[in-house]
Amino acid sequence: MTMSNHAKMTMIQAIRSAHEVLLQGDERVCAFGEDAGYFGGVFGCTQGLQEKFGKTRVFDTPINEAAIVAMATGMAVNGMRPIAEIQFADYIFPGFDQIVSELSRLRYRSAGQFSAPLVIRTPCGGGIYGGQTHSMSPEAFFTHIPGISVVMPSNPYDAKGLLIAASESDDPVLIFEPKRLYNGPFDGDPHKPALSWSAHPKGDVPTGHYTVPLGKADIVRPGNAISIVTYGTMVHVARETVRAAGIDAEIIDLRTLVPYDMETIAKSVNKTGRCVVVHEAPRTSGFGAELIAQIQEDCFYALEAPIKRVTGWDTPYPHAHEWSYFPGQERVLRAITETLEA
Repeated sequence: MTMSNHAKMTMIQAIRSAHEVLLQGDERVCAFGEDAGYFGGVFGCTQGLQEKFGKTRVFDTPINEAAIVAMATGMAVNGMRPIAEIQFADYIFPGFDQIVSELSRLRYRSAGQFSAPLVIRTPCGGGIYGGQTHSMSPEAFFTHIPGISVVMPSNPYDAKGLLIAASESDDPVLIFEPKRLYNGPFDGDPHKPALSWSAHPKGDVPTGHYTVPLGKADIVRPGNAISIVTYGTMVHVARETVRAAGIDAEIIDLRTLVPYDMETIAKSVNKTGRCVVVHEAPRTSGFGAELIAQIQEDCFYALEAPIKRVTGWDTPYPHAHEWSYFPGQERVLRAITETLEA
């Protein structure tokens, strides 16, 4: 990691800083998406970068996700390192065929002659009253596809470090960015549940180049009574839940879903003997099911209780009842308590 100064940044600012580091350091890097150029993205993650680096490095695209992914793939195969933005994860599906049928298979189908070093980043999850068309967490669809890594950061430091690591990878990486955390868990809205990563909505982030390794989980809170395996916004829900209840829980932030860090998970579960998996996406066929299956295979003889999961409901994300859908502290605490008492 290159030594650098540090600054307090929101996740948006950290993502913008990562773009700036990459654009400055590698002329092959470019960034684009719907409104990502002149306007700087609907959430401002690329704001000011077109003015600094020019319209050939940071630019707008038509409203055509299939074309965005196809163009990024073609660029990557021909030596560039594009960072493509899909404006909302809910709208990634027009590009799904390009990701599944073309992008993810390039290295395999060419017997290693070609690779696609590109990043697709997209905001996901609820928390902004976006309703059913702007609140999906569709990560499980993409974790099923061989050949592509899937990432979801939970804080500004990881958001920047993972984006830089993803751009420097020689294979495609899809980054889901929880929009609930873009401006920090304390964003001034009294109607939203309080989440906490610190006493300030900004994290301490190096201003220069550094990476967070893909495929390596982070133990954000050590503990001995129970393991909580989670990622994204739910890291903060879990942390606030156990803090308020005084539970000696170990909280694991996956950071990378594919490949996920089973070594860290197994070490924790073998120590505690109990586990709860938490994610915001719907329950049925959610990524939690994969985690539970693998934990059961690897840690069966250490388990002292069934593994529970706390998730979103199997419905579209509602607008009027957003915080009833959102897996909040009450539901997480209930699962932890039932697992500890089993």
